[in-house]
Amino acid sequence: MPQIPEKIQELTVGQLAARSGAAVSALHFYESKGLIHSRRTSGNQRRYSRDALRRVAFVRAAQRVGIPLATIREALAELPEGRTPTEEDWARLSRSWRSELDERIKQLNRLRDHLTDCIGCGCLSLETCVLSNPDDAFGESRAGSRLLVERRASAAGGGRRPSRAPDPEVPCCGD
Repeated sequence: MPQIPEKIQELTVGQLAARSGAAVSALHFYESKGLIHSRRTSGNQRRYSRDALRRVAFVRAAQRVGIPLATIREALAELPEGRTPTEEDWARLSRSWRSELDERIKQLNRLRDHLTDCIGCGCLSLETCVLSNPDDAFGESRAGSRLLVERRASAAGGGRRPSRAPDPEVPCCGD
């Protein structure tokens, strides 16, 4: 990793990318989302203060654990201007994000445990399906791929879609 001399207080986007491991396009994206800030030179080139390195590291670490960018932006906005996140900031934020992450882990475990059953059925219309499609209006009356033919026929005739409610009479998965 290239070293930047201490006397340099501002980094080009290329230097920030090289030091942070983030692509230049990612840095531009982070800036457009208000996660990092730059100033423009008279030649309209971006210059980042050295604290942008820590902010980028903070953003990338939070992203790796699944924190949405909007939540990360809110956390960074709580910091005084020009201050980088410290170890204490990270500890405080990670405590507040823990319950959100625990819930997401439970959802992913549930998804993993039911993935084979749901995909194996093919209809994704079961009332208890973890992967159910909330807009599956056809789940009330039919299951499976035969709906493609019916959907085309309905679209041609201007038919109205029924509301979604599982039909216990419609077989699923060879039941």
